[in-house]
Amino acid sequence: MSTTIATTRIGQLFERCATEKRKAFIAYLTAGDPNPEATVPLVHALERGGADLIELGVPFSDPIADGPVIQRASERSLRAGTTLERILELVREIRRESQIPLLLFSYLNPVLHYGFDRLGREAAAAGVDGVLLTDLSVEEAEAPVQELRGHGLDTVFLAAPTSSERRLELVGKHSSGFVYLVSRTGVTGEQSSLSEQAIPLIRRMRRHTALPLAVGFGISRPEHVSEVARFADGIVVGSAIVKTIEANLKAGDAPSAVEAFTRKLTSPLREPRL
Repeated sequence: MSTTIATTRIGQLFERCATEKRKAFIAYLTAGDPNPEATVPLVHALERGGADLIELGVPFSDPIADGPVIQRASERSLRAGTTLERILELVREIRRESQIPLLLFSYLNPVLHYGFDRLGREAAAAGVDGVLLTDLSVEEAEAPVQELRGHGLDTVFLAAPTSSERRLELVGKHSSGFVYLVSRTGVTGEQSSLSEQAIPLIRRMRRHTALPLAVGFGISRPEHVSEVARFADGIVVGSAIVKTIEANLKAGDAPSAVEAFTRKLTSPLREPRL
């Protein structure tokens, strides 16, 4: 079974959560949406609302795993000129005020263009804690993992209900920090109910790793958060947060709306546990 020493902010977060007997709330936003200047205030708003870890999505022109909400966010970000280099500048700005764990969430193409060694070196220097590559085949992950880990970054991989036992084994082997469990097949997006596939996947993955397990895809309501928290170590919300940003673009007060929405989502995690 795979495990890791908590040397990054991500590992330290989950150790702290275990000690405090609580679950981590992980929030996703597309970096640079609607423009790069908006990202730092939104990260701080998420943290004030109760987020424990932020996934910074790297915009990509063909985000095949994402539903329409995040696709539109990527398009807005790319039109605003967001690049991976600019995102690392934003990370440095975030680090002036916050030590919240930061995970780059990217497709493989932008990272290949940037270079694994360069990304590992510059991301670590900027204050990034880990990298998740959505479409990196776990069967071909050993060399990229070694390069990124060599710079002290965690490598997080996705596991899905359709993953074979062999793939779950490799996900456990190549992951550090935590494992991201996709609660349902298909693309990202809000759902009215939690997938019935989530709990069996948690149990299957637990046979292959002692790392914390976080569940995402489709979680959009406090009751979803409460249900997932009974079984997983972390809860990931993305599309519902990005949709809140999108809905408040014209009003010009997206950070306040995001903070309030995040506080509502995280409210079950603050309730006393019997």
